[in-house]
Amino acid sequence: MFPATETRLQTQLLDRRKRLQSALSEAAHQEHLAHLLQEVDLALEKMNNGTYGICETCHDSIEEERILADPLCRNCLDHLSPEERKALESDLDLAYQIQSALLPKKELQVEGWSIAHHYDPAGPVSGDYCDLIVPPREPGSVYFLVGDVSGKGVAASILMAHLHAIFRSLVVLNLPVNQLVEHANRVFSEGTLSTHYATLVCGKATATGKVEVCNAGHCPPLLLQKGSVKRVGATGLPVGLFGHSQFDVTSIEVERGDTFLLYTDGLTESRNPSNLEYGEERLIAFVSGQRALPPHDLLSACLTDLAGFRFGAPMVDDLTIMALNRR
Repeated sequence: MFPATETRLQTQLLDRRKRLQSALSEAAHQEHLAHLLQEVDLALEKMNNGTYGICETCHDSIEEERILADPLCRNCLDHLSPEERKALESDLDLAYQIQSALLPKKELQVEGWSIAHHYDPAGPVSGDYCDLIVPPREPGSVYFLVGDVSGKGVAASILMAHLHAIFRSLVVLNLPVNQLVEHANRVFSEGTLSTHYATLVCGKATATGKVEVCNAGHCPPLLLQKGSVKRVGATGLPVGLFGHSQFDVTSIEVERGDTFLLYTDGLTESRNPSNLEYGEERLIAFVSGQRALPPHDLLSACLTDLAGFRFGAPMVDDLTIMALNRR
């Protein structure tokens, strides 16, 4: 575990200890609170003697994502008690339901635009971020967001939900796209560990065909035009790396019939049984001949080509694809 991560967790545990001591002086039933205080003290003691994050059963490292989700956990996944395993399965099921509820509709029609997305977690929950937001005071406009939080599993899914809440709350301010991302970056940086960040594409499409795109270190979106495919490169650093980063915007005039394709690296970094990577070049070559397809069919075609390439190789990363077609 990174020293900065452990320091941040230690600060959180000290704060929890203070709150528990305060609650103990007022609570009528103190047994549960006293037990929690003992757990916090044990974790702090382990930090002091250098054994924090070590499984008490096998003495190997506990999975970092579990430590980040629960700083008091004492055993790795292989050595959970039956009760702990049942509780974890229940938590994962609930996390899946919550995350599924945060996703936008799979297909959306906005004035002048047809939009579809495909969201496929590699495990019970995902660190990919996907959202479509229609601002109430801007008819004909839509914000589209695709991102990838560092890490995997429950910890990444929590940060995905954090990003979702941040952008949903900021969109109502009607900020320019670059300022929207700058505000989100500050809030995300202040509310997460310094070791966590997210690559992200945030864009805004209008009924006139104008699209503004801010690419915070994410896979370059592709603009499928007649006879060409254009990449939209990064216009800033990933969200969360630095609290006061500035971001630029790429403005594009999308013609009728053109399609904007966004994706996470679960697509381009997929591998086949020979350990060859799918790659951006193959994606560009494939979609260059698919411009005429509506969004849903385009995504289906991409997934079919990917499945043929993987030839049964397991999926090891979350996968998100989104297509916006100007009708």
